[in-house]
Amino acid sequence: MSISRDDDNPFAPPKAAVLEAEQPHGEYVPDGRKVPASRGVEWFSEAWRLFKLAPGIWVAMFVVFCVLSLLLAIIPLGSLVSSLCYPAVVAGIMIGCRSLEEGGPLEMGHLFAGFKKNTGNLLLVGILYLVGMMLIGFLAGVAGALMIPAMIGSDFNFQDMRSLLALAPVVLLVVLVVLALMMPLIMALWFAPALVVFHDVQPMAAMRSSFQGCLRNFVPFLAYGVVSLLLGILALIPLGLGLLVFGPVIWGTMYVGYRDIFVRPA
Repeated sequence: MSISRDDDNPFAPPKAAVLEAEQPHGEYVPDGRKVPASRGVEWFSEAWRLFKLAPGIWVAMFVVFCVLSLLLAIIPLGSLVSSLCYPAVVAGIMIGCRSLEEGGPLEMGHLFAGFKKNTGNLLLVGILYLVGMMLIGFLAGVAGALMIPAMIGSDFNFQDMRSLLALAPVVLLVVLVVLALMMPLIMALWFAPALVVFHDVQPMAAMRSSFQGCLRNFVPFLAYGVVSLLLGILALIPLGLGLLVFGPVIWGTMYVGYRDIFVRPA
């Protein structure tokens, strides 16, 4: 990261130095900018370069993340805590990515760095995400309650294979409804931690900007989704060991995607 000459001046206002450190790569674009479709694929190659700078630490961080997620999943209310803290964890990972990009180290502590900066706003992002999830669950439940009686009839029998087969289209339809409702929420969450931790954007505004940035780049994200699906399948082949690389690379794509869409090069 380049250092301004004002840093040598002991009388220079400290605020200016902080602002420079927050945006070392260029100008912040609040609503995001449109990027070429090919960038959705190129994010993977750039994320791979970040992974190669510290592969051991990346794998260790991913293992710790998975273990903590599993532990929280088996204790009461642990899943709620996991969802609440997820934006802070992602923010720490984004800080680690920036450190690597600037020639610094990636440390295990980066996994928890989001709990040291803008923690309140990051937790609020988690709360908004939880509220969205609960709303989607409620709507899915209502949709299922309305569709199932109308489509399977009153003579449904759980012990009858024909009745169970008749239920399959209903289940599929409910799943599609849930996925359709989840997509905007995922888009709103995708870049929100980076926007909060790097640019001090308020939680609601960060999620709105993240959604707009994803929507504006629908085609790059479509290509990104296809590549993610293919790489994810390949990662599962060797007894799932490929996930130890695939997971950190996905984290890296979140960072380079944020930088690509929300930071205009100087």
